[in-house]
This record gives sequence, structure tokens and C-alpha cells, in this order.
Amino acid sequence: MKIQQPVPIRILVAPLDWGLGHATRCIPIIRYLQEKGCEVLVAAEGKILELLKLEFPNLTFVDLRGYRIKYAATKVGLFFKIITQIPQILQTIRYEKKWLDQFLKAHAINAVVSDNRFGLYSSSIPSVYITHQLRILAPGGGPAEAFLQKLHYKYINRFQACWIPDAKDMPNLSGVLAHPKHLPNIPVSYLGPLSRLQKHPSSIQYPVLALLSGPEPQRTLLEDVILQQISQTNVKVVLVRGLPQGGPAKENSLLVKLKESGKLSVYNHLPSEVLGNLIQASEWVIARTGYTTVMDLVHLGKKSVLIPTPGQTEQEYLGKYLKQEGIAYTVSQDGFSLTQALTEASRFPYKLPQPSIAYKEVIDQWLDTLG
Repeated sequence: MKIQQPVPIRILVAPLDWGLGHATRCIPIIRYLQEKGCEVLVAAEGKILELLKLEFPNLTFVDLRGYRIKYAATKVGLFFKIITQIPQILQTIRYEKKWLDQFLKAHAINAVVSDNRFGLYSSSIPSVYITHQLRILAPGGGPAEAFLQKLHYKYINRFQACWIPDAKDMPNLSGVLAHPKHLPNIPVSYLGPLSRLQKHPSSIQYPVLALLSGPEPQRTLLEDVILQQISQTNVKVVLVRGLPQGGPAKENSLLVKLKESGKLSVYNHLPSEVLGNLIQASEWVIARTGYTTVMDLVHLGKKSVLIPTPGQTEQEYLGKYLKQEGIAYTVSQDGFSLTQALTEASRFPYKLPQPSIAYKEVIDQWLDTLG
């Protein structure tokens, strides 16, 4: 008599396409789901798709159009740029909801894990929403901020559960973003900080590592700032450009010149294991105040200099909060000086926390409900 093998639980994972962080923080979740015997399918496009294919070449990938948000080159322009794209955002939410309904009719899926994609919920199967930003900060706060949080909760409450990649109590990495006065109406679980990187003892080999991330044009603008600063100092820098597709940014003349002079080593993208080793072998890390970057650096116990994206209220808040808590030294992009930043960071009283990690326990309990 032939023994029938149990059918694995099939889970669709879909990260938002606003920067690479939503995808990279899904990596430990995907890994653990695989460890538990689940079959994972990933829905994405563009850079997100390419990054996750590099990490998981044997997964099943399906094309799902992203929000394709465009960012402005100035702080003031960013707010108005986002406002003008609200109709596009709403259209994309409707599109991905329709896409999911059709996908579920054609494929046997047991559950959906959506990292900040508002339309990927279903009444027919369990749907989980991942976010670290329950409270969405608006310029000036007030009624606009209250409206945004109410709208956000309206979408969150369409899911069956909400997972937050941060510690529930202090010390935590997100402050009021993930710890507002009032939570959504659905069950909320704090996963602890998520990181795809493995921590191990390492000796320092590189003075400075610059990690670039985030959407254009701000990614390129920060790259240009850092390259100009490198050209004016004797500091040797390793630059990871955050371009898993090898583009769209080309190597400008200054970047090429610095490479040829031996002051700069450049990588468009690195897989998790190599990147983790590089971070731990670097004395200082310079990066954006992207939340996933913050989780990675705290997980590895790495001192950093973080530069919030101008006009991005979440990152500007995190910059102030992390500096106040001693988690990272933060500095404005406007007038950034590499030498000054490193000097001031060397005197900064870092207090890197060791938050508890709970995501495996949360996932175990969730999988039990799926049968």
C-alpha cells in the first residue's frame, strides 16, 4: 500500500515595492516557512523580484505589478509628489485585490502574507498584513495624520491578522510608528526585529561601508553626495549601491575615478551572506534610515551613521528617535560631511539594544490555525 504524502501548506508572500526593505525583511519569514515544510510562492516585479530570486532561486515566482511610486528630488516636492499619486495608489489597491481574487480561483493557496500591500486580502483564506508603521506621520501632524491612520486601519482591518516587525515593549526600534495609543481591531502580534543576516564573530577589515537603498531619485542623490565626500578625504570606502538588477543607475565619471584610485570598492548588490559578512567586517556603516536597514544593523550590533531621506516623514522621525535612544548616530543629508560625521559618531554614546525575537513563535501559532 502506497503511503500518501501530506500536502504542504501553500502560502503566497507579496512585499511592497517602495524600496528593497519590504522584500528583505520577508526573507527570514520565507526561510522559516520553508523550514516548517510550507510551499512558498512570491508575487512581485522589478527589483523586488530580482532580489528574491537571488535569495530563493527554487521558489515559484509570479508577476504582480507594484505601486511604482515616484519620488521627488527635494524635501518639499516629495509631499506634493505623493499627493498627486494618490489616485494611482488607490487604483493599484483595486488592481491587486482583483488580481488576488483571480489568482486564488486558479491556484490552491492556503494563506496570504502581504507586506504593506493594501489590496492583498481575502475573505476565503487567512490573510496577514505586515507593517512597522501603524501610525503614519504627516507633515505638521494634526487632522491629516489622524485621517491617514484612520484610512490605514480601514485597510488593515480587512485582514485577519497584523504582524509588526518590532519588539512589543521597550527597547524597541520604531517608537510611536508601531506603538500608537490605539491598535487595529484585528489580532496584532509583535514579531521582534527581523533580519535576513547571520551574526558571527568578525575582525574589522574595512573603515567605512556605505549602503544605499530606497527609490530614485533619492538613491542616486545620496550616492552623489557620498562620492563627493570620498573624493575630498583619504578614507577608503566600500559602496553597495542597492541595485540588484545592475541598473538603472550607471557608473558616473567620479565613481569610476574613485574606483581606479583605489579609494572605493563598488558592488551593485550582494546576497545576504556576503552582505552580512561585509557589514560585520566594517568599522562604520553609513546608510539611509530605512527601517529594515535599522533592524539589520541592530541585529549585527553595528554602529552606524544614518541619513534620513529628505521629506520622508517616517525616516525623519526614526532619525530623531534612534539618535535619542542611542541606537544610531543620525545626520541630515543637507551639508553632509563624511569626516565630520565619523568624528561625531566616534564620540556618540551608542546603546544598541538586544530586542527579543518572537517571529518563529508567532508563525508557529498561525500555521497551527491553517491545519
